[in-house]
Amino acid sequence: MSKKAVPKALDFTNRRGVRNHALTEDEKMTNKRKSSVRAKVEYALLVIKSIFGFTKIRYRSLVKNANRVFVTCCL
Repeated sequence: MSKKAVPKALDFTNRRGVRNHALTEDEKMTNKRKSSVRAKVEYALLVIKSIFGFTKIRYRSLVKNANRVFVTCCL
């Protein structure tokens, strides 16, 4: 998507260094901050999916599935 389509969208992807242009220290710190937040969120999703058995959908209704997720997150 272009900047015109979504003007207030933020880019939270990490920057990559290339062969002729390495990352600056500011870019490295920004990448590290983004990665630490992503790791915390991904771990919570891992717990919900793996430990509580949310690898597959159990119910057909969206309301029932949403209720099951909310109860799991509350526990």
